[in-house]
Amino acid sequence: MRIAAIQMRSGVDIDANLKAAETLIRRAADQGASFIATPEMTHILQRSSKGLFEAIDEEANDRGVEYFSRLSKDLKIDLLIGSLAIKTAESRAVNRSYLFSSLGKVTARYDKIHLFDVTVSKEETWKESQIYDPGEKAVIASVNKTKLGLSICYDLRFPALYRHYAQSGADIITVPAAFTKPTGQAHWEVLLRARAIETGSFIIAPAQGGLHEDGRRTYGHSMIIGPWGDVRAHLSHDAPDILVADIDIKDVLDARRRLPAWNHNPVYKK
Repeated sequence: MRIAAIQMRSGVDIDANLKAAETLIRRAADQGASFIATPEMTHILQRSSKGLFEAIDEEANDRGVEYFSRLSKDLKIDLLIGSLAIKTAESRAVNRSYLFSSLGKVTARYDKIHLFDVTVSKEETWKESQIYDPGEKAVIASVNKTKLGLSICYDLRFPALYRHYAQSGADIITVPAAFTKPTGQAHWEVLLRARAIETGSFIIAPAQGGLHEDGRRTYGHSMIIGPWGDVRAHLSHDAPDILVADIDIKDVLDARRRLPAWNHNPVYKK
């Protein structure tokens, strides 16, 4: 199975971001990728809540959903859009992943469960809950009999979610992200490899990278990790690019047979 992770530098213009994503997705498809994943907030990165709500829409009218539905059908690929900001009320939204089939149909949706309410440093504070509502359920989807566990960015720091996916049979777990540069430098690779090792799953992590129009700086360094924790492919920079790798789902069965800790459920005494 040939898979691809798309690295982007999304800005505040939805139409420009859609075109940029399409260019990279088509490059990956031209290289034979049948499953392609894009990063968190593929169609807009906008720190201003006013600017965000002026740009985004409800799902039924969202330009990104329609756009990527057509693209996946045109290219005959399974396409995970890492997330779109979807309006749910006048001043509320969800951070939602979409999985499109090769027929252009939405086959799964996942709303980010763990919101990034964090003080990274004296200069950098984030409070996603001021805008976004958290998701309430883990989601497993299928791509050609391969099971996917869906997650987004900050979810990566909550291993119970990933354990749930492994115990539910997920072969691949997707981690589209827009990691800040400081947290990315410190934690990105080690967390991705830890989740792969703990679950015996492939981890696909397409990322945002670089200095964005809204002033934030993200880490990039998209990665594909094997179920033994080995780095199968990675980008060593934060510029827009594609990452392609061939994977064999049999490696998941082998890793879980060799190290079945993912399936243990210890109870600890208080």
